[in-house]
Amino acid sequence: MPSEIITTNDLREFKTELLTEFRKMLKEHHGQPSKKWLKSYEVKKMLGISPGTLQNMRINGTIPFTKMGGILFYDSEDIRKILEDNKNVPRFSFDGKR
Repeated sequence: MPSEIITTNDLREFKTELLTEFRKMLKEHHGQPSKKWLKSYEVKKMLGISPGTLQNMRINGTIPFTKMGGILFYDSEDIRKILEDNKNVPRFSFDGKR
């Protein structure tokens, strides 16, 4: 089995490629979960809500879900949209003007 010598420049190049891939992955997901389907505990943690609040959101149709084998799943894109739709925009600027 032939041996291969790895130089410091090889390691630097590998580091650069690795960081580029990480940045690409982060940019593609915009900091959002990379999983398509989330379980209830993940949604509660993301939204900072209680089990009862999550149940109410399911009942009143605020949050779509899928139930399979007794487990509830939520589409991560739906959760992202809920967060975006409920984003608060400040009414006043820092200089006190409207």
